[in-house]
Amino acid sequence: MFRRPVVQVLRQFVRHESEVASSLVLERSLNRVQLLGRVGQDPVMRQVEGKNPVTIFSLATNEMWRSGENETYQMGDVSQKTTWHRISVFRPGLRDVAYQYVKKGSRIYVEGKVDYGEYTDKNNVRRQATTIIADNIIFLSDQIKEKP
Repeated sequence: MFRRPVVQVLRQFVRHESEVASSLVLERSLNRVQLLGRVGQDPVMRQVEGKNPVTIFSLATNEMWRSGENETYQMGDVSQKTTWHRISVFRPGLRDVAYQYVKKGSRIYVEGKVDYGEYTDKNNVRRQATTIIADNIIFLSDQIKEKP
């Protein structure tokens, strides 16, 4: 069998990599989140000086499973884990609708993207925050009541 020397293979790889880098090929990526859960607190609207306002609320999602030896026969204890998500809505129309109609306990579906950031708290300590930037909200609760 014919075996190419390792040096030739590496040269070919390096040449290929440099050709790709010089052609400035842009690759696509995806940052998409879908959440279905219940709102944990009424939304608040915040505005930082010089920036557009944002509506912020929390959303709880639950994961349930059965523990025990015989899961197929539905025996054993049911366990549940709740995960809390911070939802931020920047889009002007959606931001106002979310502020006006989302309320604590509402069941909603949120689509958006994950955003990781840092901020400095009141004690001047740097903290990390994970936020879902919503670009679509679907209301699933039976009634939608406008806030007074």
